Order: sequence, then C-alpha cells, then structure tokens
Amino acid sequence: MPRSDKKHLAAALTACLGALAYTVSKVDLAREGELGMPGFPAPPEAYAAVADVGTAQLANAALGLLMAVVALLLVRPPRTPLVRWPALVVSWAGIAMVGAGVLGFGARAAGLAPSLGAAPPRMLTALAALLVGAVWVTAWTIATLSATRINRERRAAGANR
Repeated sequence: MPRSDKKHLAAALTACLGALAYTVSKVDLAREGELGMPGFPAPPEAYAAVADVGTAQLANAALGLLMAVVALLLVRPPRTPLVRWPALVVSWAGIAMVGAGVLGFGARAAGLAPSLGAAPPRMLTALAALLVGAVWVTAWTIATLSATRINRERRAAGANR
C-alpha cells in the first residue's frame, strides 16, 4: 500500500474514532443529566433553555454517530457521485463545526472569551477534550482532502480512457 494511501486510511479511521469519542462523551453526559462538553460544563441558565437534557445529549450522540459513518465513507470514497458528493459536503460542514467548537472551547479555556463561559473547573479534562477535538478535526481534514484528490484522479483517469 502506497504511503499516501496509508496516510489517507489512518486519517479517515482517526476521524471516525474522534466522532466515536464525541458520541461516547455525549452518552455519558446524557446519563449524568449534564449539558456541555467534557471539562466544560454549561452554565446553569443553559438548563432553562433545554426541556430534556438527556434527550438533547442523546441527539448530539446520534449526530456523532452520523459523523463517524461519514468519516468511514472517506476510507474508500464511493464511486457513485450521489453518495460521494454529499459525503464530502457533510465532511467539510462537520470540519467547520468541530473546528469552530475546538477554537471556541479553547478560547474559553484560555480565558480569552468570557462570554462563552467560565474557565473550566477541571482543566485537565478540558485540555484532553480539546486535544481529542484538535486531532479529530485535523484527521478529518486530511481524510477529506485526500478523498477529494482521489475523486479528481478518478475523473482524470476516466477522461484519459
């Protein structure tokens, strides 16, 4: 297997694991009846805006599973454009959302954005969550760029026939 294929596979599988870590964290928070992210509890007033914390967190967990499936689709990008293009579009949207979350929670942890909430009470947990998020978004970006490249190569190969 060429080095670029190994890098692509590792990135897609790492992105999938990042999504699964997010999913597990959301299920755990649902079980505990907590809003927020690991290490980043939501402010008390946030609970007033959510009718059922457990259901809200389980919905987030379902979104995490969807992101894991999309990342797995990048392992071997489908040849069918009706599947491939939505997978790439959803990947770029997911990268933007996760990246924005990592940046926002990072700013909160550093005290640069007090409007996003107080500094995390469990800084080690918060830093671990930020690290997982940063690795996830980086791997997902690499896998999506690689899948886009594979798509271009397939089109070029088809045009040269």
